[in-house]
Amino acid sequence: MVEIALNGETGLSARYAAALYALAFEQNILNEVVDQMTSLGRLIRESDDLTRLISNPLTDATRAAPVLTEALKAQGFLPILQNFVNVAITNRRLSDLPGLIAGFAAYVAAKRGEIVAHVTSAHELSDLQRTQLRARLTEAGYGNVQLVEKTDASLLGGMVLQIGAKLYDTSLKSRLNRLNHSLKGAA
Repeated sequence: MVEIALNGETGLSARYAAALYALAFEQNILNEVVDQMTSLGRLIRESDDLTRLISNPLTDATRAAPVLTEALKAQGFLPILQNFVNVAITNRRLSDLPGLIAGFAAYVAAKRGEIVAHVTSAHELSDLQRTQLRARLTEAGYGNVQLVEKTDASLLGGMVLQIGAKLYDTSLKSRLNRLNHSLKGAA
């Protein structure tokens, strides 16, 4: 059995992650499940309709389960992932699905000895930017780094990087806010 907590994480996502990890490991399909969970997370982020369906608290679970199962099957997702989503729906955790996916990614990273770096940028990172960021993090002493990317247009430029409890904010929005506060203090 896989332990439930890694890096102090003991919440809902850790329990779901540990269960899915153990089942995928037992069935010897762990790498495929990891890849497909990443794809599922990307699918949710990129589909406005799917995001609305998941985040709507009025979504009827009895109607959503067969529709999502059929959609996942049509997209080529493994039965284990279809069942994972159905369990989340049955347990009234559909709105938590993005968090469960992120929790699984963090759990896998911890099991593999990777460090998870959450990167929020104004625009999607290019391959060159990803490579440069990984190189900088390696120079800073973070060996094997997994990037979890998110875009937020309100940052205007730059990025926010979070590794564990450390937060590095180089966004243009943050810089403008600091300038605004310093100007108010000078007045």
